[in-house]
Amino acid sequence: MSDVLISVEGKAGRIRLNRPKAIHALNTGMCRDMLAALDAWADDPAVEVVLIDHAASPDGDPKLSRGFCAGGDIRMIAESGAGDGVAAREFFRVEYQLNHRLFTYSKPVVAFMDGITMGGGVGISQPAKYCVATENTKFAMPETGIGLFPDVGGGWYLSRLPGRNGEYLALTGHRIDGAECVGLGLASHYLRSEMLDAAKALIIADPREIAAKLNELEEIAPEGRLLGHREEIDDLFVGDTLEEILAALEADGGEWAATQLATLRTKSPESMKVSLRLVREGRSRATFEDEMRQEFAIGARVAQRHDFIEGVRALIVDKDNAPQWSPATPEEVSDATIDAIFAPLPKSEEWNPA
Repeated sequence: MSDVLISVEGKAGRIRLNRPKAIHALNTGMCRDMLAALDAWADDPAVEVVLIDHAASPDGDPKLSRGFCAGGDIRMIAESGAGDGVAAREFFRVEYQLNHRLFTYSKPVVAFMDGITMGGGVGISQPAKYCVATENTKFAMPETGIGLFPDVGGGWYLSRLPGRNGEYLALTGHRIDGAECVGLGLASHYLRSEMLDAAKALIIADPREIAAKLNELEEIAPEGRLLGHREEIDDLFVGDTLEEILAALEADGGEWAATQLATLRTKSPESMKVSLRLVREGRSRATFEDEMRQEFAIGARVAQRHDFIEGVRALIVDKDNAPQWSPATPEEVSDATIDAIFAPLPKSEEWNPA
């Protein structure tokens, strides 16, 4: 069975992620297959809309259907990064081309973030014109915990959130629910999961009425808990540097700030500095293409750096949850190191749209 199921139903192109035991995490082949489908449908008048979701577990096990997409093939990227990095760079290249194609696609795309939506799952859902969250949605960009950074357009999407929520989510990797996605503008609609099949059927039957059909089935999302911390986030994550943000959290003295500080102390200092700069620069990035070109340069380097390989070892391979970051403190991560990670690649190596 293919890792991604491609079909046409009625007037809709269907893309269904189908790696349930990996929570539908993306690999290079899946990204290529999705790109090929989008290319085939772009000029096909019989296809008026594209739906992206995940397939149900073939044996009906609900645990295997708990996520939309948990990210990318992290193990492969780390194994490649520990060597010549060729496969890691190819994965990033193709994945980012998919992200860009969805962002610029001429036909409406509807993504259903039912369940875990992290990393690569964010990259294929956020470009959609209609992004549906449910009570099962668990949305996060948790990359600083494994020595990576919020890529797949994270520097674009997070930087455009209200206030300092982008900095907060990028640094902490905090997981938000479907209601919070709606409140932050990361989802266009909130539907109960039991209404998704009906929504898809209505869209497939008449793609010209997508918004009306989703509005008809939508219910009012409860207020997200994160929105209750708007003032704290804006006050405490405004610092120009990571060190200033950590100092503000330490000086605050409140329970919420202390919890965030403890969380940040577990993350890669180098990755946090990369992520903070990515969000800050993302606010003024001119185009999504420019964003992806910058993220590819960063990813091509970070995939071969110590913290990413060590983070994957500690959290995913050995699961001792005790990564030994190097450098171990933010103060030891120099501006020159971050500048080198952000430096443009040679023209022959840089990323370009498919």
